[in-house]
Amino acid sequence: MTRIEEHPVPGGGPYAVTAGPDGALWYTLVHSGHIGRLVPGGKPENHRLDPDSGPTIITSGPDGALWFTEYRAHRIGRITTDGHVTEFPLSECGPFGIAVGADGALWFTGTTTDRVGRITTDGEVTEFPLPVAGAFPSAITAGPDGGMWFTMNQANAIGRVGTDGEVRVHPLPTPAAAPVGITAGEDDALWFVAIAAGLVGRITTDGTVTEFPLPDRAGRPHAITPGDDGTLWFTEWGGNRVGSITADGVIETHDLPTPGAEPHGITLGPDGALWTALEIGALARIAPKH
Repeated sequence: MTRIEEHPVPGGGPYAVTAGPDGALWYTLVHSGHIGRLVPGGKPENHRLDPDSGPTIITSGPDGALWFTEYRAHRIGRITTDGHVTEFPLSECGPFGIAVGADGALWFTGTTTDRVGRITTDGEVTEFPLPVAGAFPSAITAGPDGGMWFTMNQANAIGRVGTDGEVRVHPLPTPAAAPVGITAGEDDALWFVAIAAGLVGRITTDGTVTEFPLPDRAGRPHAITPGDDGTLWFTEWGGNRVGSITADGVIETHDLPTPGAEPHGITLGPDGALWTALEIGALARIAPKH
């Protein structure tokens, strides 16, 4: 059976988590303004930022460092594996999602300005406006077609931006679904979760959308990531669960041990297990049955 273990971490509000190039998990602490690091089986350590910066999404960069958004401080941050932090100021855009593109730059979303931005590893920023006002672009990921794909939470759509800045918008079938997390699957499609509609979605690069309703439509799915076998794993923030979905739509869900844990980000860890950030103050390790 699937085993879930919770590992308390210091600081406030674990939010997003990613696997670093150093065999460690790196995660944001949105309430206390830290970046955390945990080697599976070891002790967690924190690196302090501005306490009010609101570090949000974190990803492993192309340069051997970790890159993250600072939602409240309107900055992009970079932290090396030995803890050295560099910060790059942006316009007051409320940066949220961040991911590496095929061009070797980091791409991020500006939730309050309806823009998608690009930052090179030396800090050069370019921003691209979206054709929809009030879209609240959220998570972003690299697609199999060389473009960046992102959720448009308040526009009820999935967007794509090319390296040339051209934006395409794909509306979702379910009204007011409010997509948040998005990731690339092993099937050359993008997979996303819709927090308001309680569903997992799949969109091909030509814009064809398939939706898979969750058993609990009120579970408020938040983030999604590929596992090691083609299965996608997601968090249910409102349902206090993690779940998995196969490429053909078979869904399983698993309750977390602690009530009200508030799971957000999820990633495949360096140890082959899934790890999710629990806003109550822990990382949970999910070891799927095989």
